[in-house]
Amino acid sequence: MSKISALQALERLRKGNGFFVSDIQGRSTLTSQTRRTELVAGQEPFAIILGCSDSRVPAEIIFHQGLGDLFVIRVAGNIVAPSQVGSVEFAAERFGTPLVVVLGHSMCGAVLATLEELERPTESRSPNLRSIVDRIRPSVETLLESDIKQTPDALVRSAVRANIRASADHLRHGSQLLEQLIQRDRLLVVGAEYSLETGVVDFFDGLPKTA
Repeated sequence: MSKISALQALERLRKGNGFFVSDIQGRSTLTSQTRRTELVAGQEPFAIILGCSDSRVPAEIIFHQGLGDLFVIRVAGNIVAPSQVGSVEFAAERFGTPLVVVLGHSMCGAVLATLEELERPTESRSPNLRSIVDRIRPSVETLLESDIKQTPDALVRSAVRANIRASADHLRHGSQLLEQLIQRDRLLVVGAEYSLETGVVDFFDGLPKTA
């Protein structure tokens, strides 16, 4: 079971991201043979990261963490489908991991594809790719009915954050197990956005007032 609180886990991620942004090295101890040996008997990840599959956003690197520190689930568009919910449930219950971060990123290709689909529907996408677009669609389609549609960059920024919020909200309310853990203060679900341009992770959704 995790030995730290959700807020302590959040602070550890923030500190690690600060090291990453500052280009501070020293990751060798995080992936050493000694660490590998320690983890053979089990794991105690302090945070669950539901992130995008984008190759530019590897969670362990941008948070400056090593083997055994993070339970990472990656899927295009950081969407929430039953398998992702089940993976979060598994880690939260099995390891007592206290923090879940839905991690999106700027200029997300899956979000861009969804906006394109909403404006110019196409039949060329496979059913599997369409299933990703369809999960992002509800959180962004209302933006195309607002004035923000006239400013493409702002539209994409807002759509990325709307999708992150929707995924985080799904985890909070789409699983009886997770909802019970949240009600008992054993789990915190937050949303965050990674900036491809700066390397900074901005935690912006679901934060308690003390965070």
